[in-house]
Amino acid sequence: MQELIHQFFDVGFMAEHFDEVLNGFWLTLQLSIVSGFLALTWGLILSLLRQLPGRGFMPVRFATIAYIDVFRGIPLLLIILLIATGLPSLDFLPTWLRIPHWFGKPDPFWYGTMAITITYGAYMAEVYRAGIEAVPAGQMEAARSLGMNHGQAMRNVIVPQAVRKVFAPLLNDFIALMKDTTLVSVISLNEVVLVASDIQSETYVSSALTLGALMFLVVTLPLARLVDKLIAREQGRFTRGAPSVQTP
Repeated sequence: MQELIHQFFDVGFMAEHFDEVLNGFWLTLQLSIVSGFLALTWGLILSLLRQLPGRGFMPVRFATIAYIDVFRGIPLLLIILLIATGLPSLDFLPTWLRIPHWFGKPDPFWYGTMAITITYGAYMAEVYRAGIEAVPAGQMEAARSLGMNHGQAMRNVIVPQAVRKVFAPLLNDFIALMKDTTLVSVISLNEVVLVASDIQSETYVSSALTLGALMFLVVTLPLARLVDKLIAREQGRFTRGAPSVQTP
């Protein structure tokens, strides 16, 4: 038992390496926030492209559906490796794009951001689509009868209602995105998992990895409870609006 505690739950060891692991986790948080925001934006753009009406936009809808299907079917780790190993070798692109060091962040940070945005944008596009299709068709008809074109109706009427309906699923996807940022460690980004793994390989003690897991829990557990609360509130709205059943 003492050996188990020393290996995984050594408080003194955690305190000794706390700053190193915290620095790695701070980078993980930054990666999660930046890529999460971009994925949310990209997912909304994809969902709107998929909703474009008319035969003239059929190629756009087809290409968008193909994109979503492809990137939902390829593992994120593979996308990370493709971008990190392939993008720097494209000599026809400018260096600032091939090897980005924007805002003082290393290129693995941005390769990871690109991969996560591309992949999770596809997942979030489906969440947005479900929200848009959950808005009653009469809302679009009413907006068009007031003189709005399709874009104005989507921007002012449909999308605001759709986002409120799917806020909880989007937040759930963000939790999954945050956990998947650890995959960027394969391209040598010093996020929390790589830092803790390096400590473990030097000391043969896994408590640094446990510390990293605890840091994730500090963030993800409150977010998970918030998701539950939002879902319960949405279900409560439907329950309150449902007609009462009279017992004979």
